Amino acid sequence: MKVFVPKERRSGESRVAATPETVKKMIKEGLQVQVEASAGGPSFFADAAYEAAGAHVASDAAAAWAAADLVLTVSAPSPQQIATMKAGAILIGLLAPNQNLDAVRAMADRKVSSLAMELIPRISRAQAMDALSSQASIAGYKAVLLGAGRLPKYFPLLMTAAGTIPPAKVVVMGAGVAGLQAIATAKRLGAQVEVSDIRPAVKEQVESLGGKFIELPMEESGEGAGGYAKEMGEDFLRRQREIVARHLAACDVVVTTALVPGKKAPTLVTAEMVAGMRPGSVIVDLAVAQGGNCELSRDGEEVVEHGVLILGPSNLAAEMPHDASTLYARNVHNLVKEMVAEGELTLDLNDEIIDGALLTHGGEVRHAPTAEMLGEVAAS
Repeated sequence: MKVFVPKERRSGESRVAATPETVKKMIKEGLQVQVEASAGGPSFFADAAYEAAGAHVASDAAAAWAAADLVLTVSAPSPQQIATMKAGAILIGLLAPNQNLDAVRAMADRKVSSLAMELIPRISRAQAMDALSSQASIAGYKAVLLGAGRLPKYFPLLMTAAGTIPPAKVVVMGAGVAGLQAIATAKRLGAQVEVSDIRPAVKEQVESLGGKFIELPMEESGEGAGGYAKEMGEDFLRRQREIVARHLAACDVVVTTALVPGKKAPTLVTAEMVAGMRPGSVIVDLAVAQGGNCELSRDGEEVVEHGVLILGPSNLAAEMPHDASTLYARNVHNLVKEMVAEGELTLDLNDEIIDGALLTHGGEVRHAPTAEMLGEVAAS
């Protein structure tokens, strides 16, 4: 069975879906692996390292796409690339189906079986495949460094001969994987950290990392399926904003990380709240690619409003590509292992991991929310 690892074409994407470490494991499991020339270059994995691991470095990407039984990617391939795949081939990647409907349609038309890493169910057996968590942890870490680097102040408390410099105040909105890593990183840098989240269950985790939990008037839990946050009503969001606004007015850095699966990111920081913040403060919006938690953030851009710098980095994990690729490739390989027996690839539709991650199969879109979106687009 032939595995192909292409070079990513998406602008700003520097990660790769397999490393020499995971290539060596796949070959040991009986798979043949081709890696497109320079695919690992942006994440500092040389072609020679792939060859030493047993892979063939392919200079003809089109031929490799056409011959592959299994293609491993980071982001969704283009419809043109999908059109070159053979019917029945398998594709694994962070496919973001709600943002790549043309690619989903192309995969169904080509009868490609695609597994979206972001659809992996959150069960204990699948923890080693949880690419959303591995990449979100990197994003949370980098977001704090980004905020600290652009803040015109120190992060830690400093007692100097010229007097005392108080520590920076950081507010983290959303205590998922990215948020928890942001809390830990900000604390390591010496900041005071406050945290807002609609899930009361995360309070203990926040406090264990040294953060102070901002209490919200919770009439119902914001806990959704699989530990994710659920979508809350506008009345709750309004009351949340009123409480959080007071904390933002006194803080130096805000890191927003709140996402709801399959939905637009909730607006947590309004333009009015930004106007109430101190000039020189920084907002880092990690939800910007899904609409943003800050009303004024722009995907991939820097915005200054009322003296507040608003950063909208859409792919922070790709800014630390070596470790991001190392973790992501392990996540992908752990999923591949579920499908390999004696060098053959098999999709067991009765396996809850395979069934949960399967986006397209046999010419059909199996993921119901994506199929619904395609139907709505077709109807319009």
